[in-house]
Amino acid sequence: MNQRILTELNKEPNKTKQYVILVAVLLGAFIWSLSALNFNAMDEGGGKIAANILKGIVQPDTNLLFNGTKQGVTYLLFETICIAFLGTIFGAILSIPIAFLMAPSIMPKPVYLFMRAFVVVLRTIPALVYGLMFIRVTGPGPFAGVMTMSLTSIGMVSKLYVDVIEEIDTGILESMDSFGCTTFEKIRFGIIPQLIANFTSITIYRFDMNLRDATILGLVGAGGIGAPLIFAMNSYRWNQVGSILIGLIVLILIVEVVSNYLRGKLVNG
Repeated sequence: MNQRILTELNKEPNKTKQYVILVAVLLGAFIWSLSALNFNAMDEGGGKIAANILKGIVQPDTNLLFNGTKQGVTYLLFETICIAFLGTIFGAILSIPIAFLMAPSIMPKPVYLFMRAFVVVLRTIPALVYGLMFIRVTGPGPFAGVMTMSLTSIGMVSKLYVDVIEEIDTGILESMDSFGCTTFEKIRFGIIPQLIANFTSITIYRFDMNLRDATILGLVGAGGIGAPLIFAMNSYRWNQVGSILIGLIVLILIVEVVSNYLRGKLVNG
């Protein structure tokens, strides 16, 4: 038996050469990428700023951290969550019809190819660019952040929805058809139960991502906690920077734990 296994292993093609070439290409790309970095820009000022940020985290401004007003960290974090949540919900709702239009098993080839190209175009534009565009249209504030989150969510969520739609068990629908079920009954009892768990899991995952993006969008004035953070850094108020960072860290950790738990329950039942 052992001799037979060794014989079979010896018949396998030797891929050492391919692996060596792959490692050499990756190593060359890594070295070439290092040439674009400018280490001369790092000076003593940068080190002091990093030290001050760490000092601010260790000695935060507790008045700002536990302040219940609109200028406090608690309110700003709540606003950030609302931006991410509403943006995710709107994006998920808009992604459902787009995903069905992108499904090759449902739509004709010209339709799903056009919709896939449309979604690719949406995904190529960064969230910050969308944020700047919506700020020009709606003015600075949370509404611009919600619109940005909605639009950026469509690109990823609709693509993942399509994968779920393509895995629908059509045998269930054929069985229901043989029993004389109506179209509404097939959608209600045959399609939706197969989609709802995975759709919800994908939406929760996207909310986790949007929460981080909503923080960054605040830097350009689209609401949330990003703007106070950049203002505090520009004015060298490191205690306030530490308070905001502590709030963000705690919030993201809580959302990470809760989202992973919910997604595990939905996927595994």
